[in-house]
Amino acid sequence: MNAQGKVFKYGDDIDTDVIIPARYLNVTDVKELAMHCMEDIDKDFIKKVRDGDIMVAQKNFGCGSSREHAPLAIKASGISCVIAKSYARIFYRNAFNIGLPILECDEASEKIQAGDVVSVDYEKGLIKNITKNEIYQAQPFPEFIRKIIDCGGLAGYVQNKLEARRA
Repeated sequence: MNAQGKVFKYGDDIDTDVIIPARYLNVTDVKELAMHCMEDIDKDFIKKVRDGDIMVAQKNFGCGSSREHAPLAIKASGISCVIAKSYARIFYRNAFNIGLPILECDEASEKIQAGDVVSVDYEKGLIKNITKNEIYQAQPFPEFIRKIIDCGGLAGYVQNKLEARRA
């Protein structure tokens, strides 16, 4: 399980209202949610993002409301991974629950710039900045987290477990 893409870079304290503005919380279609991802901080994000791209931020990413809309909008926009110094705890949990890979890495958060091309090896926790030819080490995902992500989130993971028991 790996990711590679162009970087969209943001700063400290990016809250869930910036990720997906509250005016869209009644939207249930994830593709429509994605169309409004980051629009209050980066109007061109949704026009430029491509499947597989990577989001990098500083500290306390996903602070604010505990809505699952935020990681859903990010994932549906095409972002394959978020790298930050730290996350709000509820965002951290919600991201894994919906199958959005997120990594914490101070060095990567500092050194990676917008537009860099980055690859991520989740099993080893390696983040390679292809543009700068640098490698940063994050904590690799434990096996059970990789399985949750591979299943598209916690619901898919539980469904797979239940189906395996029935077989």
